[in-house]
Amino acid sequence: MAWLKNIRRRLFGGTPVYDGAGQGRRMLSWAVSNPGAIAALAYSQESLRAKSRDLVRRNAWAAAGVDAFVANAIGTGIKPQSMVADAAQREAIQRLWWNWCEFADASSLTDFYGLQALACRAMLEGGEALVRLRWRRPEDGLPVALQIQVLEAEHLPMGMNRELTNGNVIRAGIEFDRLGRRVAYHLYRSHPNDGALAPMSGSGGLDTVRVPADELIHLFRPLRPGQIRGEPWLARALVKLNELDQYDDAELVRKKTAAMFAGFITRMSPEDNLLGEGSADANGVALAGLEPGTLQILEPGEDIKFSAPADVGSSYAEFMRQQFRAVAAAMGITYEMLTGDLTQVNYSSIRAGLLEFRRRCEALQHGVIVHQLCRPIWRAWMDQAALEGALPLPGYSRRQREYQAVKWIPQGWQWVDPQKEFNAMKLAIRAGLMSRSEAISAYGYDAEDVDREIATDNQRADQLGLVFDSDPRHDNVPSVPVAETPARPDPADPAEPADQPTE
Repeated sequence: MAWLKNIRRRLFGGTPVYDGAGQGRRMLSWAVSNPGAIAALAYSQESLRAKSRDLVRRNAWAAAGVDAFVANAIGTGIKPQSMVADAAQREAIQRLWWNWCEFADASSLTDFYGLQALACRAMLEGGEALVRLRWRRPEDGLPVALQIQVLEAEHLPMGMNRELTNGNVIRAGIEFDRLGRRVAYHLYRSHPNDGALAPMSGSGGLDTVRVPADELIHLFRPLRPGQIRGEPWLARALVKLNELDQYDDAELVRKKTAAMFAGFITRMSPEDNLLGEGSADANGVALAGLEPGTLQILEPGEDIKFSAPADVGSSYAEFMRQQFRAVAAAMGITYEMLTGDLTQVNYSSIRAGLLEFRRRCEALQHGVIVHQLCRPIWRAWMDQAALEGALPLPGYSRRQREYQAVKWIPQGWQWVDPQKEFNAMKLAIRAGLMSRSEAISAYGYDAEDVDREIATDNQRADQLGLVFDSDPRHDNVPSVPVAETPARPDPADPAEPADQPTE
């Protein structure tokens, strides 16, 4: 290394090219390490996951951040739209899918879109989620003999690392072949931290079972090439959130303690009683009450001194706001979503923040949730539906890619000022820069479903003779004049008898 130092000295005069590469006084306390993508989580993932789950359980801000991300990334669900060219086949696929969604959960607690939210929440909180495909028997009576089971990351043992006789290796519970492909997952039969409370504990809950890789979906956000396990999303905010929670609680306790002490009375004769003073305790200490509107007259030689507890100061709110901004940046959400504080926003600022956050959500939706979770489930569902004859798909084995073509539509965004957004969308459609299908998909709906609903509504309106202002015929409908009622004749007028009927 001496020759390298000489070259650096000649070229740069001994000064490092980057400030961060220096070893001066400012860098002495900076102890760095550079583990690989696998080693970085091998020794810290379990601790990070435990702390993340603890904060989500007891910290309101951590729970709010996770809820905000799940509500925006999943919401009411990321729904599929079949892209099969034949309209009848496409309609049959969609109808069977909606029928199956109700029975998708192996635990019968929610539907398929609830499973999406559950898997996303498990990934955010624990860094990763395991989704197992459970094949069922025909006698189970399901629309398609397939159900989904969501498992937490603890089911995949982080410390399982071994070499197998067939040349495969197990790293962090995942089995790889000689080409580095995932071939199986070794899972605990039950959650290892549930102990005897787990349903499978009586039959070896801590025993592992080998699950083929094509029957299990490993959902996590890859941050580095070569990464095989997921990182909790709260990892960069754990310390700050914990310290901030303790600081805020300390301020609350200080104010509470300060409010308990009103004043101290000093007197020359401690044995004399004050007005309203109670009996002394075992240590000879007596307390005197003070009620609103009371005028207390002190005896000669007595004095009262009120406590002056330190206030939190005017910087408390700004300090908390700045810390929450750092926590929100670490979690990938906006400050307003984390705290619910909208006191310093206007239309432009909150829209700019929402646009940036929604870009992150879209990256998560399409790069992680759709790619890792939705597409494999759709392909497995299509294979099973074709295999058992639930869908009439001629030549499915030859045209598998054609039949499995699908477009996933996330939940639509609700804007701050819908009128401005809709007007901009109308201009884009009329200028040919956007299609109606794209505009409808942006709000989480299927264009074909919307068109069918519009046609049905128009047909019903025509049958009932209804003409709305959106109908071009609205301005051409002739107005029906209202018949004028003649004035009632005056009984005193001889030309108009009183009993003459009116028309």
